[in-house]
Amino acid sequence: MIYFTSDYTEGAHERILNKLAETNMVQSAGYGEDEYCAQAREMIKDVCKAPEADVHFLVGGTQTNTTVISAALRTHQGVISAECGHISVHETGAIEAAGHKVLTAPSRDGKITADQVLRMYQEHVEDDSFEHTVQPKMVYISNSTEFGLIYHKQELEALHQVCRQCGLYLYMDGARMGYALAAEDNDLSLWDIARYCDVFYIGGTKCGALFGEAVVITNPELKQDFRYVIKQKGGMLAKGRLLGIQFMELFRDELYWDLSRRADKLAMELKEGFLAKGFKLYVDSTTNQQFPVIPNNILDKIQEKYACTYSGAYDSQSSIVRFCTSWATREDAVEQFLNDLKKWD
Repeated sequence: MIYFTSDYTEGAHERILNKLAETNMVQSAGYGEDEYCAQAREMIKDVCKAPEADVHFLVGGTQTNTTVISAALRTHQGVISAECGHISVHETGAIEAAGHKVLTAPSRDGKITADQVLRMYQEHVEDDSFEHTVQPKMVYISNSTEFGLIYHKQELEALHQVCRQCGLYLYMDGARMGYALAAEDNDLSLWDIARYCDVFYIGGTKCGALFGEAVVITNPELKQDFRYVIKQKGGMLAKGRLLGIQFMELFRDELYWDLSRRADKLAMELKEGFLAKGFKLYVDSTTNQQFPVIPNNILDKIQEKYACTYSGAYDSQSSIVRFCTSWATREDAVEQFLNDLKKWD
């Protein structure tokens, strides 16, 4: 079976494994206060052009989202998200379990707009009983989204402006940020994201690391006591140097970007193959996630040899399916799949 189900089906890039082995017996301080984490922080601040930012390392995405949102919000406040956003549908109610409501906005592709945010904020403050409802205080976006779409600079700037206008924090989930920034139509940079977002994270788990996410906080209001919240949420790794080492390697010699570009390139080959076969695409994604609409009889044949993710029924005879490439996807696996696809009717 060849897997196109996700971007973390393999372990880690060999450079990371080699560096972990090389430094295995080096003694260092714990809890992220080691020399490797310090160096990785400086590398990330440099690439983000954000020398005043705070950088913290956590293990996984759900833990990171819960920690960031819990640290930013008071108990009566909630976070705005696309209705199909990760914190809304794929984190088992982690945000609600931490005491904060996810306020969802309609979205077909995972993106939300500045107009939607403004409307939701105004609906709250203009309601005579606003004190009886959850107060919006943060906007959560993913880049790329659950459907592989990216935010462009104009969209992010508009979200930034409306958040400033309404006194909201803007938070970007960057679990697949590398694949978004490597997309052929991307016009955002990490320094744009650092400029427009109050807090964001750079994903390592889905882009070559064994595990790990790097939280970047640019808004001074969110910096104070953040490590207390990390500890309280169970996210302060005793052997924190394992995270620092991995991000050091990812941001050395542009490995993070090379791995991201490779995954996107292979995804574009899949996309071209689906279109050549005559399949519709549920969304026009330029990242490592592709969502073809596949006739069920052909999907049955595909799933005998290839693992992909069922995303829902398109109609009575076809399904929306996710194919996901990664930093580790083999070129020959993509070629084999495309050759098989041509044969199936």
